[in-house]
Amino acid sequence: MIQIQAFSPEHASGVVDVILPIQQEEFGIPITLEGQPDLKDIPGFYQKGKGNFWVALEAGKVVGTISLLDIGNDQVALRKMFVAASHRGKEHGTAARLLQGAVDWARLQGVRQIFLGTTAKFLAAHRFYEKNGFRQIEQADLPPAFPVMVVDTRFYALDCAA
Repeated sequence: MIQIQAFSPEHASGVVDVILPIQQEEFGIPITLEGQPDLKDIPGFYQKGKGNFWVALEAGKVVGTISLLDIGNDQVALRKMFVAASHRGKEHGTAARLLQGAVDWARLQGVRQIFLGTTAKFLAAHRFYEKNGFRQIEQADLPPAFPVMVVDTRFYALDCAA
């Protein structure tokens, strides 16, 4: 049974073990752990203000991740949404549970909008976000504080006042 919980330091290596292979092997993105300093200090980077970081666990093993980065003005950036291939799909519900938990938590924090950037390669992710109420926006429509990553070419927004 999959459990969703806030990140704690004992999850650090499991988070890296889920994220890096998806980035590097599945999608061929030439990124390293060193190129993602946020993953080396998850509490200091994400778990402050209206931000947080969650993991999906099965039998204590990290099988998925999601985070919200507080960018001010009651807005957050959704980042690090990854689910291990073995736990993807409707039958597992891992991605849906991670996203719903993050959105529910954001609403409780008074967040007005959630923004995200993704790469053109993540086609399944595009469908997933759209199915879950996110609308595609232009990069020019992002708030100035949104941290655009080099690989980001598609952008989405979700209004939380629902």
